[in-house]
Amino acid sequence: MTYFMKLSIVPFCLLLGLQSNAQNLHADVFAGISTYQGDLEAKKVSMNFAKPAIGLGASYDITSRLIGRAGFSFGKVSASDKSNTNSKPILDRNLNFSTSIAEFHLALEFNFLDLSEHSLSPYIFAGVAGFHFNPYTETPSSNKVFLQPLSTEGQGLSQYPDRKPYKLTQMAIPFGGGLKFEFSDNIQIAAEVGLRKLFTDYLDDVSTYYVDQATLLAAKGPLAVDLAYRGDELSGGSPYPPAGTIRGGSKYKDWYTFSGLRLSYRLGNNSSNNKGGKNKMGCPTTIY
Repeated sequence: MTYFMKLSIVPFCLLLGLQSNAQNLHADVFAGISTYQGDLEAKKVSMNFAKPAIGLGASYDITSRLIGRAGFSFGKVSASDKSNTNSKPILDRNLNFSTSIAEFHLALEFNFLDLSEHSLSPYIFAGVAGFHFNPYTETPSSNKVFLQPLSTEGQGLSQYPDRKPYKLTQMAIPFGGGLKFEFSDNIQIAAEVGLRKLFTDYLDDVSTYYVDQATLLAAKGPLAVDLAYRGDELSGGSPYPPAGTIRGGSKYKDWYTFSGLRLSYRLGNNSSNNKGGKNKMGCPTTIY
């Protein structure tokens, strides 16, 4: 987490380094929601467990339609098998998780229309991101337990050499789009949907098969067994499944999203920003 907190300073260092072109530089603030899609929430779009998300960043007008942006975002995602009411095997599994997400991203953004001539424009963006997560759950007695150290699917155990412990800091590909409105020469407001393609299936600590109960018990203790399968917490629930029973689906990786409103404030005078184009009144601008 500390690593990404330090990275969040980068956009603001850019503010100092680009003072000579401040008319092209924006300070950005984001507020919205974070959502998740994975083994505990199979729906591609679901608001069942949407959580607040916030962000700070900076963007730079490379041209009138191409923008470079950098930012730090923070949110939380969670899900529970109790929301998957159409699948009895998933309901019987009875798992749940939550995790905070701290993300730093760099991206390029493209406006379909020139905002020096139009007040409104759709846009798309794509880039690269690093994020930190740490899935946890709560026991029936409401104790918070982080899941990665428990090796709930045998990660790191000698009996399962193909299952390596998953890293809590990973890379992602952020992409998405939205609609941007230029409220004034210095203020832009955008409604944005941002998806994150991940390279891990363990955002929710669920991916493959159940491991042997006795092996997990000997290596990690009874808490790991209790939280690897929680069907026995339900009334009439079944016992821990045999080794090799499907626990999750590793074919598809997990996703998370940050969606909401982004406010951008231009730093400096906008008089030279149009680089020879026309302003919203149709008047030509001067190149300096």
